[in-house]
Amino acid sequence: MHQILRIYNSLTRQKEVFEPLRPPFVGIYLCGPTVYGKAHLGHARAAITFDILFRYLQHLNYTVRYVRNITDVGHLERDLDDGKDKIAQQAKLEEISPMEVAQRYTNSYRKNMEVLNVLPPSIEPCASGHILEQIAMIEKILEYGLAYIIDGSVYFDVAKYNQMHHYGKLSGRSIETTRSGTRSLTKQTDKKQPEDFALWKKATPMHIMRWPSPWGEGFPGWHIECSAMATKYLGNQFDIHGGGMDLLFPHHECEIAQAQAAVQTNLATYWMHNNLVTIDGVKMGKSLGNFITLDALFSGDHPALDQPYSPMTLRFFMLQAHYRSTLSITIEGLKAAHQGYRKLMNGLHLLAKLHQETVATTSGRLDEAIYADCTACYSAINDDFNTAKVLAHLFNLLKKINGWHNGTLEHDSISKAALDQLRTTYTTFTVALLGLKEEHQLTTDQMVATFLKIYQEAKAEKRYDQIDYIRTALHKMGIAIKDHSSGVRWEYQCKHSTLCP
Repeated sequence: MHQILRIYNSLTRQKEVFEPLRPPFVGIYLCGPTVYGKAHLGHARAAITFDILFRYLQHLNYTVRYVRNITDVGHLERDLDDGKDKIAQQAKLEEISPMEVAQRYTNSYRKNMEVLNVLPPSIEPCASGHILEQIAMIEKILEYGLAYIIDGSVYFDVAKYNQMHHYGKLSGRSIETTRSGTRSLTKQTDKKQPEDFALWKKATPMHIMRWPSPWGEGFPGWHIECSAMATKYLGNQFDIHGGGMDLLFPHHECEIAQAQAAVQTNLATYWMHNNLVTIDGVKMGKSLGNFITLDALFSGDHPALDQPYSPMTLRFFMLQAHYRSTLSITIEGLKAAHQGYRKLMNGLHLLAKLHQETVATTSGRLDEAIYADCTACYSAINDDFNTAKVLAHLFNLLKKINGWHNGTLEHDSISKAALDQLRTTYTTFTVALLGLKEEHQLTTDQMVATFLKIYQEAKAEKRYDQIDYIRTALHKMGIAIKDHSSGVRWEYQCKHSTLCP
């Protein structure tokens, strides 16, 4: 039923059959966050997109090494080769060290990913921990004559590289287009050409994050970090390199050039890019007041929000669109996603109540339709991870599940084999592949508070049978009710009285 997986390759601009270089092993590299602030909706979309990829490849029994990096050094303002380091700049604002900033927002990012049910990667390397690997790669590029040193900085020679290879094959940009779109060299006199990019930058006296190198104290360029870490953990050539559409140029274009120059091979076979997130059709921006962090979305603490929206609501919302399409987040869309998510989860609960004894023994009139939707779920995910179509087919199955429970469909309209297939497909896709999970579990405080309210009402009305029932039920859970003149409280049941207050 798994059929053939096809992936849209940004490098060739077409869907291609997925054929790993060294099956059953698959290597994936995803450009992770630059940790100078809280994670936002764009971070969530990239993480969820490649979480689906990771989950499905494992479902296909591939042995997957998934590397998602943390950029904690070298990323300058507006992705240029000069200006202030974003992390160092934030460190000054918060009056803490740059590495404290990086750790704080790395922790925050990981927490956000956990509540979104994004699986942790196999390896999560930090750029600052791989300075030696970056220096070694730069030395290789220099050895092949495709970079030059000026006053302690090292730049990639794009024009010279383009004589032997094709700079721009990923983005479709020519050097002339890149040059005309790059600001003049009036403040960058050390570069030969405007399209050349930094592999290593000499640190100014005011620059905080700096390391020794063969060219003097400095810090790595943004692009070299990912190439060095990817090749360290996945080899000189691996299967899939991913990231947001905003990274396609210049970041991924430069990565391709660096790797070709240093290791003399193509970096990745397939390049995958998720599209951008907008708010009501407008690009997110702090100056526009529509920049929403994940923490703000989950708490509702933002003027553009009318209430908190849960992590699973956001995950479901993002799964409703194909990852390569622009996603516009609206209040109406989030509300609808919340309802859709709950309906899908209710289907899991109802499936658990369907007993096989009530179904047909041989075949049912709905078997064919059920098998078709189950197969269609796989067809959709195999078609470049079309989660929107997967959800549509899951809701077709949900209609049948609801029909059996509300009595509009006869239980014998489905066979045991078809019910087994429906149960397996619905559960596998909802939970294991789409990564949706139950998030409305009551806390102990909420649960006991409800019991205590009913207990107090029963006491007031002298319903002693109900009082005894509540006490017994809570006792089985290890909870004791204590009556006091000031009211009712609860505490955990202790096996040994000496341990109790």
